[in-house]
Formats: sequence, structure tokens, C-alpha cells
Amino acid sequence: MNQDQVKSQLLRLNKDVEDFTVVFSGKKSRKVDGLYKPDTREILIHNKNFEGDNALMYTAIHEFAHHIQFTQAAAPSSTRVHTARFWDILHRLLYDAEHKGIYANLFESDPRFTALTKRIREKYLGPGGALMKEFGRLLMEAEELCRECQASFDDYVDRELMVHRAAAKTIMKLHALDVNPTIGYENMKTVAKIRDPERRTEVQNMFLDGNSPDMVKARFMSNAEAADDPVQRLLHEKSKIMNAIKTLQERLLEIDERLHAMKGTSESA
Repeated sequence: MNQDQVKSQLLRLNKDVEDFTVVFSGKKSRKVDGLYKPDTREILIHNKNFEGDNALMYTAIHEFAHHIQFTQAAAPSSTRVHTARFWDILHRLLYDAEHKGIYANLFESDPRFTALTKRIREKYLGPGGALMKEFGRLLMEAEELCRECQASFDDYVDRELMVHRAAAKTIMKLHALDVNPTIGYENMKTVAKIRDPERRTEVQNMFLDGNSPDMVKARFMSNAEAADDPVQRLLHEKSKIMNAIKTLQERLLEIDERLHAMKGTSESA
């Protein structure tokens, strides 16, 4: 596969992008397989790193995700390169590439990976989630006992269990909200943070359908959505500045009142 063929395949994934070039370095690199140069819109691939086209295409898609991330962002919202937005873009490109036959998912075709994935899911992710859900039930039982004994539940989890009280509250939600344990503990926590029941069900279903955590967060988490919206970003910044001004004005008024009182006391003396 040559440079033009790689670019052609990338454009099958997203043709509505700024123009870019794909360059094979003709070299082997021990540090990276490829990189993206935003100033020149150049995807550089160290093609001597690869023996086959599939791994090369993964690197090309990875750098293409950076191209989309850089050229389609409304404004730079972070100095980091591998942001949640980047991983969302990359994962969506990879799913599309698999569907179109541009890239083959080794994790689904190699029996060693499929067997390992099955073991991890069946022995650790699902059971681990179920265990944490049961832990949440026991914490709710402990909270009720603390209430009955007029004891501090926060003190119980902090000092007796050595579990941070905020973490304990999250774990309790896993049981209270009946979150599906098959999605794993970390994803269960994401679901439990959502207040709206309908949205919570949608997020859980996305995990069950195989969407990555970054894909889910990019679609449903309000902070992630606002990060790519320049209007929301400016409104958020404006709100922070206005709150800061209000706080400073209140503090200034307080200082003036204290100075006035102190001045009056010194004059009467």
C-alpha cells in the first residue's frame, strides 16, 4: 500500500476534512510509528516499522484522528493532544474502518485475544461489577445502622473501612440505581453519576452495545459536549468572571465598612 492509497482509504472514513498529505518516511523508528504535523497538515508514517498493511492503517487512522481533532475544533480547549475528544474521534473512525473493511480488528479475529477477552469479561469485569454492587448494598445497610445508633456514617467509612466517603456514596448508587454489573465497575460509576433516568438508561445501553468510555462521555456528558461548543465555552467563562467580580465587590464593600468603622472608633477616641 502506498501513500496515495492510504489517503484514499482515510477519505472513505471522512471526506469532509481539510486537505492533508500522507508521507512515508521510508525509515524505521524506535520511538513512534507515526505522527501528525498540524502546521503542514501532514500525516507522517514510518512505514518501515510495519510488515503488513493492517498495522500501518491503524497508525494512519490514529494520525488522521489528530488531523480531524486539530482542524475541526472550534478553538483550542486543551494543550493536551490525546484528549477525550481525540479518543472519541479515533474509536468512531476505527469502528467505521472495520465496517468498511479498511482495517481488521485483530482482537476479534485472533483466537488468543478472543479467549482472553472472554476470560476477563466473565471472570473479572462482570463479577467485579456485581461485587461492587453488593458492596453498595452493604454500605446502605451500614448507613441505616449508623442512623439508628446516631453515629456518623462518614466517620464509619472514612476511619473504619478506610474508604473515602465520596467513593462510598458512588458505590451505594450502584445498588440503589440497579446498574448493570456486566459493563464493569468503572463504567458503572459513569452511569451512576447521571441523574436523569432516561439518559442514564441510554448511557448504560451504549456501554452494553460496545461503545468505548470516551465515545459515551463525548455524547452524553455535559462537560464534554460544552468543550467543543465555543458559545458554551465563552458563556461558562463569562459566568466564572462575573462570579469572581461579584465576590470581589462584596469583599471590597466589607473592607470599606470595616475601615469606616475603624476610622470612626479612632476619631471618637
